[in-house]
This record gives sequence, C-alpha cells and structure tokens, in this order.
Amino acid sequence: MNINYIVEGEGSPVVVLHGWGANIETVIPIVNVLKSSYQVYAIDLPGFGKSDEPHDVFGSFEYAEIVKKFIDHFNLEKISLIGHSFGGKLSIIISSTYKDYVDKLVLIDSAGLISKRTLSYHIKVKSYKLAKKLYRLFFFWKKENEVAEIINRRFGSDDYRNSSGIMRRILVKVVNEDLSYLLEQIECPTLLIWGDLDDATPLYQAKIMEEKIKDSGLVVLEGTGHFSYVEDYNKFALVLKSFFNIEQ
Repeated sequence: MNINYIVEGEGSPVVVLHGWGANIETVIPIVNVLKSSYQVYAIDLPGFGKSDEPHDVFGSFEYAEIVKKFIDHFNLEKISLIGHSFGGKLSIIISSTYKDYVDKLVLIDSAGLISKRTLSYHIKVKSYKLAKKLYRLFFFWKKENEVAEIINRRFGSDDYRNSSGIMRRILVKVVNEDLSYLLEQIECPTLLIWGDLDDATPLYQAKIMEEKIKDSGLVVLEGTGHFSYVEDYNKFALVLKSFFNIEQ
C-alpha cells in the first residue's frame, strides 16, 4: 500500500493525523505551527488524499497499525501524536497500546466515543425504518441493494453520502467503535482542544476524555465547531506552542 506523506522541519518527531474525508492539506495549519522547532510528519491515511485505498474493510485498529508501521519505517522514537477527529481516534489507540513510543498527545475534536442517543437520533432512526418500507413498496422492481442506496443517499450523514465502495463500508465500521475503555490506559501528557459548538464530536465527549485520561487538560475554543483549530487558528496556535514549549 502506497502512503503519501510530507515531512517539514527538524527536531523531535511529531506525527499529525487528519480526520475522516480529509487529507494532508487540511492539517497544514497544524504543521506550520510546529515545523520551526520539530520534525513534523503528516500522512494521507489509506483511502484519502493520494494514498491507496485499503483492499479490505479496515477498522480503526487496522488503520492505527498502518500508522505504527509508518512510524517504524522511519525509525521514529518518542514521537508526539496530534490527531483531529478520526485521526484522534487512531492516536488514542496508538498512545494507549504503544505507550513507550508516545511522548505527548494532542486530541483535537477527537472521535472515539459513541454519541448519546438523543431524541432527534431516535426520530431519525424511526424515519429511516419507515422510509425503507415505503421505498421498497414504491421501488419494488429494484434490487435490495439499489433501494438501500437510494435511502442512504437521502438519510445518511455527509460522510456517508460523500463516500462510496469500500470506504463507505469502512466508515460504517469505524463509527460504531467505542474506545472509551482505552482512555485510562493513556499515560503521556495529553492536550484536548475542542470547539464548544462541535456537533460531530460534542464537547461533553471531551470532558469524558479529560476525566478518564490521567495527565490531561482541556482547552475550549469558544464559538468554534468541529474544525476548531482552523476556526480560531490564532488561539489554537498559542495553545499548541505552549504545550510544545515553543517560544511565542
């Protein structure tokens, strides 16, 4: 599998992992904060950017193993990990499983927990089930998988609608993986950065992570959403520089 990556700067290694549906370009703002003092690696995860698609339906743990092989390929020791969203989920796995490898961890609007089932969620599920019955009735001549595709295009999430083929099957798998049991196994200093308006990985999840990860602290960027590091870049950069001891 071909993995696209960039390396910027010199110093101790930092690996930056993007979120679902994103690529290296979306984490360049993070790279730019650190490259004056660190050697920063950014990866196009398999199936995104210029990297190859997986041949099998990977889960988060298979993705994390690929990142670990990338780290081993370059003989990187005592890395710092920065992960946004899905990249944060992989960072949780790596930092809890390979503790000796990770010096510092930054989770930005990270995935990893299963969201609470709200009233709107239950309404959406009931609407989905009703739609399945109606669509099968009105599109009786179509095959089962064709009807499912019509329904999912209408009711699926943005990530679901924007993915296809094996990447869609991977998405269905990874969104249902709960990593809460791994949080207490993380031992390195951990910085949580979150948008208070994040509706993809809500702020209450950050507070759970802060409670369960021993040596952790949470910084909330007010008025920002799931891409908090872009939406309030100046404050984000100040916080990140402080955590990595970079002169302001």
